[in-house]
Amino acid sequence: MTLMDIMKTALRYVPDTLLPGATHAPLRARHGHVGTPVSRIDGNLKVQGQARFAAEVAMEGLLHAAIVHSSIARGRIATLETAAAEAAPGVALVMTYRNAPRLNRPKAFMDGNGVSGSNLPVMQDAAIHWNGEAVAVVLAETQEQADHAASLVTVTYEAEPATTAFGAAKAQAKHPGSILGEAPLMEIGDAEAAHAAAAFRVDQVYRTPRHNHNAIELHAATVRWEGETLILHDATQMIGGTAANVADIFGLQPEQVRVSSPFVGGGFGGKGLWSHQILAAAASKLAGRPVKLMLSRESVYRLVGGRTLTEQRVALGASADGTLSALIHSGVAAMSANNDCPEQFTFPARHLYAAENFRLEQKITELDMLANTFMRAPGESVGTFALESALDELAFDLGIDPIELRRRIEPEKDPTSGNAFSARHLLKAYADGAARFGWDKRNPVPGSRREGEWLIGMGVATGTYPYYRMPGNAARLRLDADGTATVSTAAHEMGMGTATVQVQHVADRLGLALEDVTFEYGESSLPAGAMAGGSSQTAATLAAVIASAEAVIAELLKLAGNDSPLAGLKPDEVVARDGGLAHATDATRFETYTSILARAQRASVEAEESAPMPLELMKYSMHSTAAQFAEVGVNAITGEVRVRRFLGSFDCGRILNPKTATSQFRGGIIMGIGLALTEATEFDERSGRIMNASLAEYHVPVHLDVPEIDVIWTDIPDPHTPLGARGIGEIGITGTAAAIANAIFNATGKRIRDLPITLDKLL
Repeated sequence: MTLMDIMKTALRYVPDTLLPGATHAPLRARHGHVGTPVSRIDGNLKVQGQARFAAEVAMEGLLHAAIVHSSIARGRIATLETAAAEAAPGVALVMTYRNAPRLNRPKAFMDGNGVSGSNLPVMQDAAIHWNGEAVAVVLAETQEQADHAASLVTVTYEAEPATTAFGAAKAQAKHPGSILGEAPLMEIGDAEAAHAAAAFRVDQVYRTPRHNHNAIELHAATVRWEGETLILHDATQMIGGTAANVADIFGLQPEQVRVSSPFVGGGFGGKGLWSHQILAAAASKLAGRPVKLMLSRESVYRLVGGRTLTEQRVALGASADGTLSALIHSGVAAMSANNDCPEQFTFPARHLYAAENFRLEQKITELDMLANTFMRAPGESVGTFALESALDELAFDLGIDPIELRRRIEPEKDPTSGNAFSARHLLKAYADGAARFGWDKRNPVPGSRREGEWLIGMGVATGTYPYYRMPGNAARLRLDADGTATVSTAAHEMGMGTATVQVQHVADRLGLALEDVTFEYGESSLPAGAMAGGSSQTAATLAAVIASAEAVIAELLKLAGNDSPLAGLKPDEVVARDGGLAHATDATRFETYTSILARAQRASVEAEESAPMPLELMKYSMHSTAAQFAEVGVNAITGEVRVRRFLGSFDCGRILNPKTATSQFRGGIIMGIGLALTEATEFDERSGRIMNASLAEYHVPVHLDVPEIDVIWTDIPDPHTPLGARGIGEIGITGTAAAIANAIFNATGKRIRDLPITLDKLL
C-alpha cells in the first residue's frame, strides 16, 4: 500500500470539516526559540571528535571486512577460488554464496514497508545481476589484512548477454505501474494538437546523466550478535525501516534487531538499506564474532545506487502574450528490474504553471545495472532543468522577460489536480529575489556583456519540491519534576539540524529554556520515527511531538487538582511559560510544572502519541517553491564556466531556524551547481561498469567552484502544516541547474541541453 493509498483510506472516515489544520496546533505562547538562529546542539560533539559514527564503534574481537566485486554485468560465477585468501595472515573467514547463511529476499522501496535498494537476493547463489555485485566478503583481524586477502580471491564467470546501452533499450521503454503512486500518463485536453496550432512553440530534448552519492561518511555497518538478537550500528536515514527489513531478511522478529544511528555523515537518499549491512550481519553470524564493514569509496559506487539518467522532451505552445496553450513534458528514465525509483521528472510540470492542455508522460527502460535510488530531490532536480530551460527558450522567442513570463502563467489553483494551494507565494519570492539580485541590470541580448575574456550572463529558474508528511511516526514526551523535558523518537540527524529544531520547538511549546530540553533520537528502540527523506522528517516529527505535548498538558491539568490556580481550566485555555502553565488571559493564574508534580507526588508525567494522519495532503496542493538567480562568467577562449554569484529566494512556509536553514539552502544550491557543471557518472555501456568510481574522477564542486551564495525567504507560514513549516532539505537543488544554464545562454547565446555543461560543449 502506498502513502497515497493510506491517506485515501483514512480520508473516507474523516469529515471534511476536520481537515484544515486540526492536527497542527499552534504554539500557545511564543518564547523566542522557534524562528531564531540557534547553533546546532550536536556541533560541539562533532568538532571535538566526540560524535561516534557507525564505523567508529569499538567491540571486543572485532573483525574487519573487505568486499570482492563482480566484473561482469550479467551471468554466473564459473569458478571461485578462496584458498589463497583464507591462508593469508590474519584472515578469519571468507564468505561466498557457498557458505553464506540462507536469507530471505529484501523488500525494495514501494514494496510495502521496504527500504532496500533492490529486491535481489544477497549472496545466495552464483547469479550475477550487475557489474560490481559482491561475490565474496573477507574477514580479517585488521582492515589491511582483509584488503590484501580480498585481492587474492580469483573469480571467473560465464557471461550472459546484458542490456546496458540506454540508446538501444529506450526503444523498449514502457509505462511503469505508477510513478510513486501517480499515473505515468496524465492528459488534460489535446496538448499535441494545441502545440501544433500555437503561434509560438518550443520543442526540445534535454538529457541528464547518472549521478552517484558521495557522502563524506562512507557507508558503514558495525554489527554483533547477542544470541539471536542483532545489534546493528549503521549509517542510515531509515532506522525503523532498516530494523524491520533486516529482521525479515534474517527471519527474526522486529524486536530482535536493534539499529543505532545517532550521527550520519551525509545521506540525501543514499543511506538506506543496501547489501553491505546484510553482508556484514551474515558474515558476523557465520564467524561468531563482531564485524565492521566500511565500504571503500570505490565500493560505494559498486554497491550503493545513485541517480539514473533521463531523456526528456519539453514542448510548449504559447500565444504572443506568453499564456500557454500546451505543456508537454515526457521522456524516459533507466531503471533496473529490481527496484522502483523512476526519477519522477514530470512532477514539477504537474503543479507549477497554468496551461490549457497538458500531456505529462514518463516511461522507464530496464538495464542490467546497479539499482538506482532516490538522490537529491529525485525527479524535481532534473525535471526542473528541462522544464525551466524550455521556459527560458520560450521567453527569449517571445521577447518577454523570463520572470514576467512566469508571472503571466502563474496558476490560481493547482493546474492538474484543481486543488487549492495550501500556501503559495512564488511571485513574491521572484519579486524579492529580483530586487536583491539586481535583475533589472540584466541585458536580455545574449553575449552583450563582456569583462575581458569573460562573457557575463544572468539567468533565473523556478525551484519546487512537494511537501510530504509521512504517516506512522510517534514521539514520547516526558516532563520531570525538576522542570526538564525529554522528547524521544527514532529520528535521524544527518547534519541538517533535526535535533536542534525539535529542541527549539519543545522549549517553546512547554515554556522552557533550551538547555532544559533533551532530544533522544537515532535508536530503533525509541518510538517509531519518520524517515529522513523527501524533506519530510521535520514536519512529521513536529506533528508527533505536538500530539504528545497536548497529552502531557492535559495530564498536568488533571494532576493540578482543585488547589491549583489552574483548577478547572482546559488545555485550550492555558499557555506555557516560565516552566509552567498559566491562564491564557489571566497571568496571575500560574503554576510551575515542579509545583504541580510535587503536589501530585509524581516524579514525572509522560505521554507517547502518534502523529495524526497527513490529511492536509488530501485537500490541498502543497509545495515549496523558489526563485533561483545565477550570474555566470564564461571564458570566451577556453569555454570555462564560473558561477560568479547566486541567490535563492525561497517560499517554504515558516523558517524554524534561520541559521540551519541558511546552511540547508546553500548546501542544496551547491549540489545544484554540481548537477549543472561538474557531476556525471561515466558508465561503460560495453561492460556495464562505472569507470570514474572515485572522487578524483567524479567531480563534485569544491571551494573554487562555489561563489557567494545569498539566500532569502518569504517566511510566510503555511496554515495547514505543523508550525506553518514545509521541508527545505531539497528545494535548494531544484531550479539551480536551469538558472545556471539560462545564465550561460544569456552570456554566450549557446543553449546547452545536456548536463553537465562542460567547456567542450561551449567551445
